[in-house]
Amino acid sequence: IEAAREIVKFIKDKKLKKVQAAIQADQVRVTSPSKDELQEAIGALREHDFGVALQFGNYR
Repeated sequence: IEAAREIVKFIKDKKLKKVQAAIQADQVRVTSPSKDELQEAIGALREHDFGVALQFGNYR
């Protein structure tokens, strides 16, 4: 849960427009109406080391 909070804070600090992050059970769900914004968020998350394995899924 600490890692999830760190990820949510990281996304909010990036100040990406219309990107929202929410902790759901053991996941952090990142949503945005813009695919480009999501790709930018994924790229930023991949560059940063959170100490946990990250998985990305697109269920549109």
